[in-house]
Amino acid sequence: MKYGRSRAGIAGAVLMALLLAGCGGGGAADRTRSLEAFTPDQIYERGEYELSQNRTGDAAYYFSEIERLYPYSSWAERALIMQAYALHEGRNYAESRAAAQRYLDFYPAEEDAAYAQYLLALSYYDQIDEVGRDQGLTFQALQALRGVIEQYPDSEYATAAVLKFDLAFDHLAGKEMEVGRYYLKRKHYAAAITRFRVVVEDFQTTTHTAEALHRLVEAYLSLGLDAEAQTAGAILGYNYKSTEWYEASYRLLTGRGLEMTARGDNWLASIYRQSIKGEWL
Repeated sequence: MKYGRSRAGIAGAVLMALLLAGCGGGGAADRTRSLEAFTPDQIYERGEYELSQNRTGDAAYYFSEIERLYPYSSWAERALIMQAYALHEGRNYAESRAAAQRYLDFYPAEEDAAYAQYLLALSYYDQIDEVGRDQGLTFQALQALRGVIEQYPDSEYATAAVLKFDLAFDHLAGKEMEVGRYYLKRKHYAAAITRFRVVVEDFQTTTHTAEALHRLVEAYLSLGLDAEAQTAGAILGYNYKSTEWYEASYRLLTGRGLEMTARGDNWLASIYRQSIKGEWL
C-alpha cells in the first residue's frame, strides 16, 4: 500500500482539522457543502488526520467524499483504497469489502490492486476468530486469499496471504475435528468416522491429521473393525511417530494384542500405500 499516514500529511491535516472544525455543526448537508470548498488533497489530509486519531468512521467519510466530489482525479484512486483500509480498521467488513471491490473494478492494473484484493480477503479472514463460527466465511476467505496468491504472486502481500490461507485451511479441519469428537463422545461412531476421514483425505497437510488418525483408531476399535484401526495406526507410525497421538494409538492397539500394521483393502490401506510411495504429503 503506497499511501500511508505520512508525518507531513498528518501535520498538514492538523491545520485542516482546525479549518474544518466548524463544518460539523449544521448537519450532513452543511458538512458536504463545506467540503466542496476544499481541494481533494486537503480533504485527503483530513482523512489521514482522522485515521491518526483512530476515528476510522470519520476517516472513511472524508475519503469517500473525495471519491464523490472528484471522481476522475488521481486523488479519487488514492482515497478509495484508503477508504477500504479505514473501514477495515473500524471493523466495518462488508463496507470495506465493497470499497476494495470497487477499487479492483475501477483500477485493476494499478499498484494498489494487490492490496485491495488482500483487504477484500481480510474482510472475511478477520471474522474467523473461533472454530464454532459459520464456515462459509472461511471458504470465502480461502477463495479471496487464493486470488491474492494467484493474481499477485510477486506482490508484498502474497507471502502473508499464503500464511493466512494455511491458517484458514487448518481452521476448516478444526471444525471437522470438533464435530467428529462430538459424535465420538456420544458413541455415534459411523458419523465420527465420516468427519475424521474428511480430515485425513482432504486436510492432510493441516495440524489435525495426526489426531484424526488416532480418533479413527478409537472409533474403528469400538466398532470391532480391527484391520481399519491397525491401518490408521500404521499411517500414524509412518508419518507421525513422534506425536502424542501415535503413542496413544500404540497403547490402544498393543493393549488388545494388535500390531500397528496395514491390513485389508480399505480406504486407509490405500492412503498407507500412497504414504509409502511418497504421495502422502
